[in-house]
Amino acid sequence: MGCIQSITCKARIRRENIVVYDVCATIDQCPTRIEETSPIVLRYKTPYFKASARVVMPPIPRHETWVVGWIQACDQMEFFNTYGDLGMSLSRLRPRPSDPKGIHSSPPCLPPSPPGRSTLSSSVRSSWELPDLREGRVKAISDSDGVSYPWYGNTTETVTLAGPTNKISRFSVSMNDNFYPSVTWAVPVSDSNVPLLTRIKRDQSFTTWLVAMNTTTKEKIILQTIKWRMRVDIQVDPLQLLGQRARLVGRTQQEQPRILSRMEPIPPNALVKPNANDAQVLMWRPKRGPPLVVIPPK
Repeated sequence: MGCIQSITCKARIRRENIVVYDVCATIDQCPTRIEETSPIVLRYKTPYFKASARVVMPPIPRHETWVVGWIQACDQMEFFNTYGDLGMSLSRLRPRPSDPKGIHSSPPCLPPSPPGRSTLSSSVRSSWELPDLREGRVKAISDSDGVSYPWYGNTTETVTLAGPTNKISRFSVSMNDNFYPSVTWAVPVSDSNVPLLTRIKRDQSFTTWLVAMNTTTKEKIILQTIKWRMRVDIQVDPLQLLGQRARLVGRTQQEQPRILSRMEPIPPNALVKPNANDAQVLMWRPKRGPPLVVIPPK
């Protein structure tokens, strides 16, 4: 009986048998770049967050498959676009480099206002929100590409190992992330093209995990935890000529990511649908009356 137990024990992949080294997490030390080439939208591109690591996996003695890679979740988000004293809109989450959502379309116009009432003059803000995160019902929301759940992506971000194997496996995994959205110069719930945008302020926090997962049993071994944050603060003078309206205020370089010495657990919502882009809701919050859902979650 002792021999059988010993064989079973050796057949399992354990954390102490996995070697992780050369872990690196950085944010490029360059300022956010503002683009004022379009009369419709302002675009900005933040520096890239980059993470990489080298991994040595032991032989896989069973007929099972392991995936090693990066999982990321958004755990805090504020993204306000202010239009003078008319109100604020909270824009979409940033897309991936391959995501066509890099250019955000304007939300649809609101239903006609009752006679004698102006929609804009009675508004406070429109906002893209993550209700479960905002209300504290979840600690984090998946930041997967929307296809490769729970992984951030499926190219350089993951490596798949199919057993049985009789040799160790050496490989690298890497990922990168940044913001490259568009923000309308004009009020997004109006047909007017008059530029009124005065401020863009964005503050988002993420947790990124390096994980080894058994695809059959769903066993997860957390190998590394990284915390990072991206902040953007842009002041806009809509009365200036196009190309001279916007400037960065506050810090020009981002705080560098933190590679934690402890392995932080992964919240359940960080592993499953929906991802942050699909979970967001566009709300209209007037000064009077109940808020209106303009666009529900996907």
